[in-house]
Amino acid sequence: MLPIPYGRQHITEADLQAVTETLLSDFLTQGPKVAEFEQKFAAYIGASYAVAVANGTAALHLCALALGVAPGQRVITTPITFAASANCVLYCGGEVHFADIDPATGLIDLAQVRALLEAHPRGYFQGLIPVDFAGLAVDLELARELADEFGLWLIEDSCHAPGGFFTDSQGREQRCGNGQFADLAIFSFHPVKHIATGEGGMITTNRADLYEKLLMLRTHGITKDPAKMHRNDGGWYMEMQQLGYNYRMPDMLTALGISQLQRADEGLARRRELAAQYDAAFAALPQVQALAGAPGHAYHLYVVQVADRKGLYDFLREKQVFAQVHYIPVHTMPYYQELGWQPGDFPRAEHYYAHCLSIPLFPSLTDEQQQYVIRCIREFVER
Repeated sequence: MLPIPYGRQHITEADLQAVTETLLSDFLTQGPKVAEFEQKFAAYIGASYAVAVANGTAALHLCALALGVAPGQRVITTPITFAASANCVLYCGGEVHFADIDPATGLIDLAQVRALLEAHPRGYFQGLIPVDFAGLAVDLELARELADEFGLWLIEDSCHAPGGFFTDSQGREQRCGNGQFADLAIFSFHPVKHIATGEGGMITTNRADLYEKLLMLRTHGITKDPAKMHRNDGGWYMEMQQLGYNYRMPDMLTALGISQLQRADEGLARRRELAAQYDAAFAALPQVQALAGAPGHAYHLYVVQVADRKGLYDFLREKQVFAQVHYIPVHTMPYYQELGWQPGDFPRAEHYYAHCLSIPLFPSLTDEQQQYVIRCIREFVER
């Protein structure tokens, strides 16, 4: 039963067979499995277009490029996220600004975003990158209204939330990344995510113009489409028309993604079941506070907050339970402090960080393992 990590991939015989078949096929990269994965993922999310890329960070970088981030432009995101949500702006020469979180959810507080926008002249900021943290969906309808009011574009960082949703003002479920409100959305297929391919990412959008830009940027800025080329010297001919990158995802990884996608809803249902069992267990433990849930929560993470976070972290390690912390506030990282940010700038995010711990949650976690985790946490907080 031991050790128990905070998250892990679930690889089946069907996954192995899918990868093996692709390894034995004619294409290891730039083959038909990439397009198949893109089409099936777009259908699952409910978006018009999907572009498979090397990883979630590459997805963020390409989104920032496609939306024209450049020196002198300013973008707002949350300090409670993986650094890539902010770094993608810096990659393009832009400036990152932060808005504090809602302490109940860990999500960026849109009221704080509004206050930041109103404190500066119109046009000072160009974009907003909200994060569906831990699997809880940001209300993108409200974010879109705010973006439209202040002339911003929206990138939804939905790495934690494939299959998650929020309910809009009309009572409709809006799946994370479906493109109804955000210009672009991104996903990650890191091993601890809902769909695991080792490395890999996806961008979804409903905008054909951005989709075409992304296809070029993903592959060195090169096109082989005769309709887009300035001239055509023959069947071998291709043109580099802009500065792009090699951010492609190979066929064997997309084959794994296709196989994993087939049981995505099954894994999501198990995550929600485990989260409900944690909720019930901790309801009688006032020393353990979980982040707020919602019907559409995708539960990439189950985060608790306790008074002595390091004490619990170390105690669980002694018991062979390997919890994790998500996240160290981005603005407190040494690199960002060199840019002028300081501890104390976002007190809610820093208070959250001082008390948060992500405990084991993944589809193959057994009920027996989960009960062991709960007993260990109860033992620590009650002693």
